[in-house]
Amino acid sequence: MANLHTVYLLLGSNLGNRKLFLDIASKKIAFFAEIIKFSSIYETSAWGVENQPNYLNQVLEIRTNLSPTELLDQTQETEKQMGREHTGHWESRNIDIDILIYEDWIVETEKLIIPHLRMQERRFVLVPLTEILQNWTHPKLKKSITELLEDCQDNLFVKKY
Repeated sequence: MANLHTVYLLLGSNLGNRKLFLDIASKKIAFFAEIIKFSSIYETSAWGVENQPNYLNQVLEIRTNLSPTELLDQTQETEKQMGREHTGHWESRNIDIDILIYEDWIVETEKLIIPHLRMQERRFVLVPLTEILQNWTHPKLKKSITELLEDCQDNLFVKKY
């Protein structure tokens, strides 16, 4: 069997039955990865755009033998199967699946940047991530998730759902 890689995904939804969409996404992810841990679900303010419904966000720790690009293809296919339409940056969506961390890898392509480019700027990412992964060190910023959260300037609300 190919090597399994530990990866952290962020799920988000702010349209329709948000909790149901997170649950469906998790079930679909389980077809191509082993889910190891779930963070709590958090209700969060929309980031980047005002006047949107609040999000529900959750981080999953998964193990997969997929490469980062193959994993991106699978997560985007899952979004598509769930009816996600990509209409622009930070638009409301029934489901969003982001690859936050793939081991200690640094991936920088036109389609994919890992670790996620702005994770350190977003409490809605760092709060659930800290719940299940405190001591991982960002390979470029050289800070732990806990330190990134302490340094984060984002003041939008994030609370357990």
